[in-house]
Parts: sequence; C-alpha cells; structure tokens
Amino acid sequence: MNPALIGMLEQIKKATEELPKASQRMMKLTGVGWSPDKLVKVVVGPRGQLADIDIDPRVFRKPDAAALQAAILAASREAVIDINQQREEIMAGQFPADMGSLQHEMRSNESDTIGKLMNRLDADIYAEGKEDR
Repeated sequence: MNPALIGMLEQIKKATEELPKASQRMMKLTGVGWSPDKLVKVVVGPRGQLADIDIDPRVFRKPDAAALQAAILAASREAVIDINQQREEIMAGQFPADMGSLQHEMRSNESDTIGKLMNRLDADIYAEGKEDR
C-alpha cells in the first residue's frame, strides 16, 4: 500500500480516537459578543444558542427599541462568530491538513447551499426571509 495513504489512514485513526476529547472540549465552550457601543453583552453556549445577556442600565436612559434590538443582534452575531472560531480551532487540530483545506474550501464556496449556510448567521438568513414576505 502507498506510504502516503498509510500515513493518512493513521492520522484519521488518531483523529477519530481523539474525537471524544475534542467533543468534551467543545461542550465547555462559550462565545462572547459585545454590541458596538459595549452596552450589550451576549454569551452563547457550545451550540451557538443564547445562554446569557447583559444589558447595561444606561440603555434605558433614552429608550429606543430599534437601537436595543440592533445592539442585541450585533452582540449575538459577535458571540456566534466567536464560538464558531473556537470550534474550528479545536477541529482543525483533529484532522489531517488535507482534510482541513477541504473544510475551508466548503466554507468559502458561497455558490452552494452548504457554503452559504456555513458562512452566514441565522439572524441574517431570517432577516432576508422577512424581506421576501
């Protein structure tokens, strides 16, 4: 058998043996995001779902529902980007370099549905859907 193929199979075997540890690390991750004005902080859990939100009381001095909504969404976007980057860093060390470049290619291919979903946030997809209604 080809030595390069044997090496790759050994790397894949090692990666699959390490997956439970990587999974445990990923389940402990949190992503944090701040609104541009730093008045809203959002924390998401390992699956990117809202875990906590902290709104500075100064927001309520001049109530503006639209501005608060925008601040929460901006902070949420940042938190989800943060958790996704952390997850990618963990997974990047799990697989052979060739497979990592394949993952990067999939993420960067905006012409297919998977590439679009991997590169976009749910809030943006939802907002586009609202515009279409």
